[in-house]
Amino acid sequence: MIGGMAERVIAACDGASKGNPGPAGWAWVIADGDEKVVQWEAGALGTATNNVAELTALERLLRTVPVDVPLEVRMDSQYAMKAVTTWLPGWKRKGWKTASGKPVANQELVARIDELLQGRKVEFTYVPAHQVDGDPLNDFADRAASQAAVVQQDAGSALGSPEPPPSAPSSAKPARPKTARRSSGGASGSASSSSSRTLKAKFPGRCRCGRSYAAGEQIAKNPDGWGHPECRESA
Repeated sequence: MIGGMAERVIAACDGASKGNPGPAGWAWVIADGDEKVVQWEAGALGTATNNVAELTALERLLRTVPVDVPLEVRMDSQYAMKAVTTWLPGWKRKGWKTASGKPVANQELVARIDELLQGRKVEFTYVPAHQVDGDPLNDFADRAASQAAVVQQDAGSALGSPEPPPSAPSSAKPARPKTARRSSGGASGSASSSSSRTLKAKFPGRCRCGRSYAAGEQIAKNPDGWGHPECRESA
């Protein structure tokens, strides 16, 4: 279907982990020339991290689209994008070690994606997550991955699945600069109108400062994710 549908395919992929690590899921979508979703797939991962879910979504997308079809991939994970573009060459030169000499996380997944990218024309586009009037393809993939993580069931157009349910209204954020990153703590959707500045974390996560926060701890939205309220001031 895909090979003959367009000279260039526009797609998006996303992953979700309810707890990071916790119940996880992945999803990808493919659009037509009007950027309407014509094909999608989502899958359950059991317990996994958000980064594993994001990388798995990209791997599944690349396995679906023929290698001779030029592809634009929209993602809201800067980690997944940089892992397979910016950081990967250096990791391979260093024998799959990071700049600090530590083993590369999720090496097997990154290596499989590296193989799938060979001989293929792919343009990666970063799109901030959970934005008001944000990218509709990324939003669809986000909702499909989140649903797969929650219900731990596969879904998709080939299975005749209905479109994944819309995100909770409170999870939509005003447009932010392109430096914004998706929350790793799963706090989206748990804020009320009276607690727009700080809220209790629904799941544990990690702040931009590198320190973790626990479920139930007060957190705030920082320019690049959820974290300690005091770290918002240091942005």
